[in-house]
Amino acid sequence: MGEPSEDKKPQIFDITSLDTYDLLGLFISVLSAQAWQHLGPRVKLGTDKVEEDLERASTAIDCISFMVEKLKPRLTGEESNRLTSMTADLKMNFARVSLKR
Repeated sequence: MGEPSEDKKPQIFDITSLDTYDLLGLFISVLSAQAWQHLGPRVKLGTDKVEEDLERASTAIDCISFMVEKLKPRLTGEESNRLTSMTADLKMNFARVSLKR
């Protein structure tokens, strides 16, 4: 069992090679996961802890809203509706969690 074959080596992906709009979609996905985590319903990755941080959640949600608006002209109606709904869900949950404090 010597060296791994050429296809078994980890592939390195240069994220900067993505189109700007594809990057925005990726960032929206990552920030959405972070926002949910900061709102409290999701356990922090790699731990068994729920860590609520409304300041970070608010920042992530604001950035998501901005990026969704920038992407809307390039989205299909279905994609636009999905992202608008996702943003609205985050905002409603942020308001709900904020009121509990």
